[in-house]
Amino acid sequence: MKKLWGEADFYRKINVETSVPWEFSRILIKEYGVFVLEGTKKKISIKNNMDVIVAFGVIAIVMMMIIPVPPGLLDVLLALNITLSVVILLLTMFTTSVLQFSSFPTLLLITTLFGLALNISSTRLILTQANAGKIIEAFGSFVVGGNYVVGIIIFLIIVIIQFVVITSGATRVAEVSARFALDAMPGKQMSIDADLNSGLIDENGARDKRKKLQEEVDFYGAMDGASKFVKGNAVAGLIITGINILGGIIVGTLMLNMDIKEAAQVYTRLTIGDGLVGQIPGLLISTASGILVTRSGSDDNFGDVVGKQLTGFPKVIAMASVVLFFLFLVPGLPKPPFLILSVTSGIGAYFLYKDEKERTVDQIYQEQQQVTEIESKEPENVMSLINVEPMEVEIGYGLIPLADEGSGGDLLQRITSVRRQCAIEMGIVVQPIRIRDNLQLKTNEYVIKIRGTVIAKGELMPNMLLCMDPTNGEYEIQGIKTTEPAFGLPAKWINKDEREDAEIKGLTVVDPTTVMVTHLTETIKSHSYELLGRQEVKLIIDSVKEKYSAVVEELIPDLMTIGEVQKVLQNLLRERVPIKDMVTILESLADNSRSTKDIELLTEYVRFALGRSICNPLVDENNAMTVITLSQEIEDVIGNNIQKSMQGSFPAIDPDTTEKILNSLRNTLETTFFYESQPVLLVSPKIRPAFKKLTEMVFPNLCVLSINEIPNDIEIKTEGVVTI
Repeated sequence: MKKLWGEADFYRKINVETSVPWEFSRILIKEYGVFVLEGTKKKISIKNNMDVIVAFGVIAIVMMMIIPVPPGLLDVLLALNITLSVVILLLTMFTTSVLQFSSFPTLLLITTLFGLALNISSTRLILTQANAGKIIEAFGSFVVGGNYVVGIIIFLIIVIIQFVVITSGATRVAEVSARFALDAMPGKQMSIDADLNSGLIDENGARDKRKKLQEEVDFYGAMDGASKFVKGNAVAGLIITGINILGGIIVGTLMLNMDIKEAAQVYTRLTIGDGLVGQIPGLLISTASGILVTRSGSDDNFGDVVGKQLTGFPKVIAMASVVLFFLFLVPGLPKPPFLILSVTSGIGAYFLYKDEKERTVDQIYQEQQQVTEIESKEPENVMSLINVEPMEVEIGYGLIPLADEGSGGDLLQRITSVRRQCAIEMGIVVQPIRIRDNLQLKTNEYVIKIRGTVIAKGELMPNMLLCMDPTNGEYEIQGIKTTEPAFGLPAKWINKDEREDAEIKGLTVVDPTTVMVTHLTETIKSHSYELLGRQEVKLIIDSVKEKYSAVVEELIPDLMTIGEVQKVLQNLLRERVPIKDMVTILESLADNSRSTKDIELLTEYVRFALGRSICNPLVDENNAMTVITLSQEIEDVIGNNIQKSMQGSFPAIDPDTTEKILNSLRNTLETTFFYESQPVLLVSPKIRPAFKKLTEMVFPNLCVLSINEIPNDIEIKTEGVVTI
């Protein structure tokens, strides 16, 4: 027997043309499903001849429109149509990628043609013989049930569901998917080229990815057109049904000698049955079309994804159980359904919670096992893995054209100007900002990271413009509502051809690159103190030393270290005080660092020296500054309860008093109009650092100044007093 199996395996592997002895035929049939005829050299396999079968099938469908089909054969074909539609629907639910069913658009055309051929054949039988087979008769009798008005209404409802709801939605999704797939194609191709250049994939892998990308774009493009077949089939079924009823009554009364009532009964029943038999497969196939084009990028099939997501939060199921129980207690509502559903969902939530807990334990155990395995391996050099960029921007593949100079993108040049702008306005040195593409992000999403941590994120519409009203008023213009990411202003994405209309209305219109660059600039200004490390401070001091060596040599390293200077500069940047005038800052530190080493106090001395620079953006055309002040009572409460810590001074007052102070401050700010909408609070020098610590979490944009920081030539306008 071993010899036989060995020879059978040998004959399986060699050329198909090799003759097969009879004694091995049984083995081959049993093991490999190959039909072998004695004395022949060819294999007969249905799967290998599907092209011929499909070709003859399409021809047969066309012939059905011409050649009459007997009722018995029509029943078989109608059953085949229903079976085929069920198989297609199930296939779409079990596929994990649209490319696994890439023939669906063509198959949609064939099934639509098959359904129309069946409609023609059944219409011929209904009008000539008043008999279209048992399936149509059964559907008509079962659904109509003696009431033709109900039958017609049910038929119309099915057609409306298919045409208005499912088919229209699937068609729209197919159109949008085709458009976005085509727009994203250049970015995906660039990503493939980047992976190939970096060595992550080889040439064969890149070729396969490009092929899959092209097939995906072709599929959505084909689905965009193929969806029209289903819509046309629904319309054709509705028209054919009306023609059948009217034609049947005419044929029955004029040619078959029926009275009008009898003809209406017979032909309405048969026509409704015919319409249902045709529309049910169409409904199934249109549903399959909708499922296929609305699939997300998941590696699981539809059933697994829905099951995991619907049961992923046992707490939600438990809350639903409680809601159903309250509905059970409402007078007038039927009790059994709500009680049964409440108990069922409660039990389900319990078991889901139990399963989740077990999975958590298993996951912890697996992570511990992985840690143990890693620790048991030979240590490797991981220094390259722990390096983080000072600042980086990650973009989704839909935003890659913004950074591609070949596509007209100017993001790289704009970011260079951001570094220059931050140096001019804030006096800080921003290290080169790295831009990366991240396929894990949404298509049009970007994130801003500082030292590997996400600080801010946003989402853009690359082919549209962002429209905002600088007065924060209501404006009428068509667009997609959104929020401007840098300042949180309400905005709308509009088409490019509406730009002129928006500008005529006085609205601000910016392109997506400007939106991202503005968001990046504001993020740098808000977190500039985090970007200022010792290396950056040394670069700044070395630059000052080239022209003003005396002040640098006096201060560093005899009086202060670079780390201590860094802390002073970070305190200034934390309140958005520019450090561009480094000579004044270093001279102030040199003057006062002999008497104190308190970083917070040294920062206040520097603020006094930079008073004019701090106040300059806050004064109006008349050289006046609008401020609010604290009552003497609050000044005394804060001043008498200041405590020192490693993070600086803070007021140690009770929560009730703190809440009263903050509420009063909020009310005063809301009723006061400030220049350039920049709120300013004037306090005594003694409590300024502590009061800033108290308010910065609630009022981050509040500028807290001390009286010593305001030059004598600036007029102070007190518009409000914070009291308790």
